[in-house]
Amino acid sequence: MSPTTHPSFRNPRARHNFLGRTCSITGVGSYIPERVLTNADLEKMVSTTDEWITSRTGIKERRIAAANEFTSDLGAKAAQKAMANAGITADQIDLVIVATITPDMPFPSTACLVQRKIGATRAAAFDLEAACSGFIYALEIGQQFIMSRTYDTVLVIGAEKLSSIVDWEDRNTCVLFGDGAGAAILQNRPNSHGLLTAVMGADGNKSELLFMPGGGSKCPATHDSVNARLHYLRMEGKETFKNAVQAMCTAAQEALRRCEIDITRIKCIIPHQANRRIIDAVADRLGATPEQCFINLHHTGNTSAASVAIALDQAIESGRIQRGDLVLLVVFGAGLTWGAAVIEW
Repeated sequence: MSPTTHPSFRNPRARHNFLGRTCSITGVGSYIPERVLTNADLEKMVSTTDEWITSRTGIKERRIAAANEFTSDLGAKAAQKAMANAGITADQIDLVIVATITPDMPFPSTACLVQRKIGATRAAAFDLEAACSGFIYALEIGQQFIMSRTYDTVLVIGAEKLSSIVDWEDRNTCVLFGDGAGAAILQNRPNSHGLLTAVMGADGNKSELLFMPGGGSKCPATHDSVNARLHYLRMEGKETFKNAVQAMCTAAQEALRRCEIDITRIKCIIPHQANRRIIDAVADRLGATPEQCFINLHHTGNTSAASVAIALDQAIESGRIQRGDLVLLVVFGAGLTWGAAVIEW
């Protein structure tokens, strides 16, 4: 029996979808910058080695945006590919949502800058900040506009220029992150279930495990704050790792429970591409096989909100996902935030 007709999709959210208007991803696209920063390059910048980075993270290289290439540029390029993939033009887009922690500037929103660059002049636009969980948060919010019939076409983007907030003197964090963007077009696709469910969570009590102290109203830019290197991200690695595994497993299990399916029904799992050891631990606890997991962090690094969006595009492009397959996205980020989504492709 195909996923479309399988009786196990009986959760309240799914019933609402089937009786009303569903929301599907009708096009995807991604963009990663041309410049490649390898582990060998990092050996010349900080006290580290390729073996140290690879054994602890699984990352071999990451992409770095050019000096004159900003988050809105990355997002616009991914958006244009997603639009072409969906077969739509800019004037059909009703809403642009950009998930990012590295906006071009505090305001206006990066979404407004992307709107201008792609020519989506009739679209509303806003940013969303949920760190590495941002793309799933944005998918869920975008879906609400489609299901409620407020809008017909929503563009969701995860985009980051993390190289702009990485402390290149801190070997524990600078080896982890890269730049890039991924995008998805959300629309109603007749006779398709699309986005079956999404789980979101947060724990502000652990906000200082991964954060950037400077740049906001609490610590605006001053000579002292810059000299103290407060405008770079900071992370408590061990605690972040532990919380990531627990939160991602809990979110994934809840998403599967809502759809009344088990992990064996999932064709492709796309986890947040932060650390190979986190991915392996999550897969093991979920009872997933290595063949189910799509991993690209060895050449992208952690691209935060762009992570699962880029991976989704690459998984589809490589043929790992076919129409009708069930896909599980699962993420974790600063906040702390986490989420999971089950999609019938």
